[in-house]
Amino acid sequence: MKGLSDKLRIIYKPFLFIGIGFILLYTLLNWLLFIKAAIPLKEDIIEFWLPFGLPWIPILIWLRPRIKLLSFKNDNAAFGYQFLASLAIALPTIIAQQYLVTATGKLTRLDNISQIEKSEKTKYYALKNYYIDKEHIAIQNTATVTGKHNENFNMLIYVAMPVLINGSDTVKPGNAYWLGKRYSERISNRLSAQEKDDKYKAFAEKAQTDFEQTDFSKFSYLEVIGNTDDHNEYNNALKKLNSNTSGNNIFFEAKTGSFASRNGKKLPWVFGSFAIGAIVWLLLLLFPKLNVRRLKQFKSGGSGKDSDLRDIFELMIPRQGFFITPLIIDLNVLIYLVMVFSGLGLISFKAEDLIHWGANLGPLTTDGQWWRLLTSTFLHGGLLHILANMYGLLFVGIFLEPLLGRSKFLLVYLITGIIGSMASIWWYDATVSVGASGAIFGLYGCFLALLLLKVFPPDFGKAFLTSTLVFVGFNLLMGITGGIDNAAHIGGLLSGFLLGCVLAGPVKHKAVGLVANEPQERKSNTA
Repeated sequence: MKGLSDKLRIIYKPFLFIGIGFILLYTLLNWLLFIKAAIPLKEDIIEFWLPFGLPWIPILIWLRPRIKLLSFKNDNAAFGYQFLASLAIALPTIIAQQYLVTATGKLTRLDNISQIEKSEKTKYYALKNYYIDKEHIAIQNTATVTGKHNENFNMLIYVAMPVLINGSDTVKPGNAYWLGKRYSERISNRLSAQEKDDKYKAFAEKAQTDFEQTDFSKFSYLEVIGNTDDHNEYNNALKKLNSNTSGNNIFFEAKTGSFASRNGKKLPWVFGSFAIGAIVWLLLLLFPKLNVRRLKQFKSGGSGKDSDLRDIFELMIPRQGFFITPLIIDLNVLIYLVMVFSGLGLISFKAEDLIHWGANLGPLTTDGQWWRLLTSTFLHGGLLHILANMYGLLFVGIFLEPLLGRSKFLLVYLITGIIGSMASIWWYDATVSVGASGAIFGLYGCFLALLLLKVFPPDFGKAFLTSTLVFVGFNLLMGITGGIDNAAHIGGLLSGFLLGCVLAGPVKHKAVGLVANEPQERKSNTA
């Protein structure tokens, strides 16, 4: 019972405090900053991605050192407990934000749509008299690629219909009120261009039939579409219809249910989901035993420092002997975050946005915009893309940069990245290409050459040669299945291998010294 008492007091009680505190604090900040103050940020970021990711901060700072007091047979189990704790906090937080949006939204009743200008801005409107014009519509056809390996091809059609006072009213050039309807379908991105074209035609015909058969005048109330990707696409549809349209258009989504039932069962699920997560986490906490030595150190105040967590953050800070790698990682992440907070998305970015930011596209690059060969290597198509690339860069950079030095490492990165971009536009006629993978493959090619030429000591070479070949082979194999720019990978890999052959002689002596001193340096760093 003593062990259970310590678990409840030292680990479980802080978990409950962190969970309840985070849900309440984040919900309050959402209401103050994004609902009342109307700070312009994408709704999916506010309502999903921030509450999904931010719980990791208090967990890593306060809960992780306490979880390490438990004894696990598997080293990955501690991470599993942290992940489940984060999930137990994130899910009720996400539901709470959805409830907050619907619960705080007011319903304004109007005689007709023209009265919106004179009324208080709210999220919901009920119209006594209205007419949905299906004849003068704006249409936006688009497609996105999603998935960890770009395996999904999402076809989308956005239709914006004018909301008028009555049937005799006419659509004015400055009409600002529109009813939106989105049609979507997902297919495999591995299909050929002709197969995609056939699928899209069938999808468009199906959407056309559905549009013609739907009576859009049958709704109970209208919900304003906020700062979302859908809102942007409806705006793009209006720009195609009228290039002089303003960005102050209001788009609505038709709701057929009663306004009183808009919240559904969100509020009970806020409490229910947190209770379920807390109970599951408590049950899992009963199994592992406490590490007596670590527990004594914790109680005496001797285990306050979390050296593992500190080492992870230090990998992102440039320092002597490891300067360029964290600098490149930080720059890539910074550009990604700027794109996210510019409202371009989070999980994935659209091709036209990537082109605007400097993506590599054959017709544009060869037309004099050669700078795209370099800028494209600092852009990424989405969250999973940048996470995978930065992990690969960090792994190879830890071993390669101290050996090559700042200048040579940076030159290999930039040269192979540019050559990878050149290989991409040589192989593909008009494909939007982004990512640091060409440069990263260049570093792996250089690393592979040094391993094969036995620049490193035998034991070190055998250990890393296999893992490097597996990494390169797996990624190239995934590229063959489609959706990945293998031309950039191969171009970077081959150019990096050649550079590695050239650099093998000058760095061989330095490699022996670095590997020989590695255990001693690691020991001094953990002391």
